[in-house]
Amino acid sequence: MKSGRTGWMLGLVYLCCGAGVVLSAERPASIGAANVSPHNEYRLWYRNYDSPPIRALVSLAFEKTPEYGSFTITRSPEMAQGRVVRELEQPASTLVDIANVATSDEREGNLRAIPLPIDGGLLGFRVCVVLQESLPMFEGINSISDLQKAGIRVGQGTHWPDTEILEANGVTVITHSRYEILFRMLENHRFECFARGVSEVLFDLEMQGNTNLAIEPDLLIAYPMPSYFFVSRRDHETAQRLQLGMERAIHDGSFGKYLDHFYGRAMKALDLGERKMLVLNNPYLTEESLAIGRHTLMNLQRRINNLSSSDEAGSDFEP
Repeated sequence: MKSGRTGWMLGLVYLCCGAGVVLSAERPASIGAANVSPHNEYRLWYRNYDSPPIRALVSLAFEKTPEYGSFTITRSPEMAQGRVVRELEQPASTLVDIANVATSDEREGNLRAIPLPIDGGLLGFRVCVVLQESLPMFEGINSISDLQKAGIRVGQGTHWPDTEILEANGVTVITHSRYEILFRMLENHRFECFARGVSEVLFDLEMQGNTNLAIEPDLLIAYPMPSYFFVSRRDHETAQRLQLGMERAIHDGSFGKYLDHFYGRAMKALDLGERKMLVLNNPYLTEESLAIGRHTLMNLQRRINNLSSSDEAGSDFEP
């Protein structure tokens, strides 16, 4: 394994899969040459389709499973996160086949989860997107209590699991059902912090192209919250294909390269090792996902603490 940040990212593969997840890397017995469709179309939730890392991971999993047939990934109609979850719950819905969202006990009860965190657990590590003029409000904050005393409100999606997690920890949350609208609300001072995942925030700001927006430089909000692929409970074949493809990618090293390629730049740019970490409790996970989330969070904390010394030692990693 390579030294420095490359090794750190590759290590997430094993950390996020090591607690309660068995990697089979075997072809399901139900799939054989006689019943494979020659071509399959998979409708990916539009937010995931528009995200290069997520769409690339779906493609990687499908490329690793040619016995299921060839494939095309198409973009679902635009819909909020709550709506896409409801569509996946409907037996007759044809609007979407796959969505990547944060997990919760309710979602795992109503849908079929592929219990492998797609970004190595980074979604539960959050930084604040703020207006440049609001940066002084964040000075001297060392705890959630300080956040409350400073009157800082956090913007999140109405149906995102983060909203309930933050509220359960005493954070004031302002919501909207549409991700795109939340940026307009931040610009209009409806809240002070739009909490975004470490794995997604750089892409967010590149897409927004607004120089008045900045990433707050000192805080890192952390809670166990694995992000999984979800499909309908009745869609066994898609679930099998996704899980088998990701397991094969983990075993042959291509998932580690995927993490390096899409998330390595964020590890460096956000300077995680120098941030003050505010750790929150997540009371909305299943027992299995809580074990995965806590295990990943604990090891990410340890590895973030070692990040600076790794950089000083040198690395052959290039973002």
